[in-house]
Amino acid sequence: MNRKIFISTGEVSGDLQGALLIEALYQQARTLDISLEIAATGGDRMAAAGANLLGNTSDVGSVGLLESLPFVLPAWQLQRRVRRYLQENPPDLVVLIDYMGPNLDLGTYIKAEFPPHIPVVYYIAPQAWVWSLSDRNTQTIARISDRLLAIFPEEARFFEKRGVSVSWVGHPLVDLLENASDRQQARDKLGIAADTLAIALLPASRHQELKYLMPVMFEAARQLQEQIPQVEFWIPLSLETYRSSIERAIADYGLRGTLVGEGTRDVLAAADLAIAKSGTVNLELALLGVPQVVLYRVHPVTAWIARKVLGFDIPFMSPPNLVEMKSIVPELLQEEATAENIVAESRELLFNRDRRERMQADYQQMQQAVGSVGAANRAAREIFELLAASSSEPEM
Repeated sequence: MNRKIFISTGEVSGDLQGALLIEALYQQARTLDISLEIAATGGDRMAAAGANLLGNTSDVGSVGLLESLPFVLPAWQLQRRVRRYLQENPPDLVVLIDYMGPNLDLGTYIKAEFPPHIPVVYYIAPQAWVWSLSDRNTQTIARISDRLLAIFPEEARFFEKRGVSVSWVGHPLVDLLENASDRQQARDKLGIAADTLAIALLPASRHQELKYLMPVMFEAARQLQEQIPQVEFWIPLSLETYRSSIERAIADYGLRGTLVGEGTRDVLAAADLAIAKSGTVNLELALLGVPQVVLYRVHPVTAWIARKVLGFDIPFMSPPNLVEMKSIVPELLQEEATAENIVAESRELLFNRDRRERMQADYQQMQQAVGSVGAANRAAREIFELLAASSSEPEM
């Protein structure tokens, strides 16, 4: 039996989640004696996991109105290429991972142009359930999804109330971190001395973050370095294309900093504190038990339009706080993301034992809510069950 699956995602985090799912799909295909072909848009991790990559989308992600303009034409060209491919190679099932704008368009196209027996699975839905500016995106997700595989309990409850067929599978990062190094193992690998205060700086997985986040983050790091002699900084490299910009910034701010291209998870595990962009890495840090300060900034015009014109308002931004809709990690958003505020929050987490212990207790409670090991396998099982059901339906 031969089955074809198409997976669509973008950005660094989507590439990571897609790769974990692809590995689980191939593993279960072997168990079920199914010949499986996976084509995808994503990144290098998904290609390494065995997907036939139609286009690399890990480096074209953006958040914001002005910020997305440089990527409109490349995204449109890739969407045309994907549609031609799907017409010539009809899939048996489509998986959409996050990546809201392109995936909502693709899902709408598939429902309009392909037979209804081809299931569309939304795995890791966009956070429209948290911050949707209107019901339109939520309604589109509901309309195009034959099954939504939720990674957060609140996400599952939100879409179930709106009539979507939902399965809560848990968060795949739990799988990824099952065999991660502990703090001492990671510090030994990186050669971090016992008396060093190691701070991980995570400025960017998108181009816009290099522009809007890295300067204020590195200025805060410079100030912390002046105030705390034993501080050293470790910067994981999310994409090779950012290397020269980050190396130049380390030199410009005079940081005692090391840019790490491989073994980036060891950097997280070894850290006494992380100062990080908002994104999946926040949850990774929380699962590793690392205290963190979360930053989010976009172009001021984008922020003004979102607030004043579109009515953008959210309770939380970072995944650790979204798991149970509770403030666990400090979030410094837009105007609040100043070097002075970053320094103050960082010093509090470094030197206030009560604050650190409270965060650790919240982390442990949060970890119980993200599910157990096996999320990617549970997602893969759901997908194969849908494939089996769709293959028994007559084609229209």
